[in-house]
Amino acid sequence: MDKTAVLFVCTHNSARSQMAEGLLRDRYGDHYDVYSAGTERTHVRPLAIEVMEEIGVDLSGHTSNTIEDLGDRTFDVVVTVCDAAREACPYLPAEKENLHRSFEDPSAAEGSAEERRAVFRRVRDDLAAWIDDTFAPEAAAA
Repeated sequence: MDKTAVLFVCTHNSARSQMAEGLLRDRYGDHYDVYSAGTERTHVRPLAIEVMEEIGVDLSGHTSNTIEDLGDRTFDVVVTVCDAAREACPYLPAEKENLHRSFEDPSAAEGSAEERRAVFRRVRDDLAAWIDDTFAPEAAAA
């Protein structure tokens, strides 16, 4: 079976797009070939790695990639997960579908370490629910 190639895009490829990549690969990796990239190279946020580890998804080997790093690879589905990426990205045409769903930027959270961690968890859980609704094989077939 050919897997559907999915690219998650966010500005820095440091939290939301990384978590989305990890979630989709972990939950439905037998159906999808999953990537993420950003418009600017930074690093994967330690809190993103930490909250994903809490649910058994390992992002520790992930790196922040830019759209240019992808070369001329094509994707069946391209998903922007933040408004800034949608506006800043060169339009990346998907073979089948372009999707946009903006999620809160957990990297912008302020407060104590536990308060920031809570924001990362909330965004992780929001991403997980949306991925299940959008990419679960029974949802994708509908």
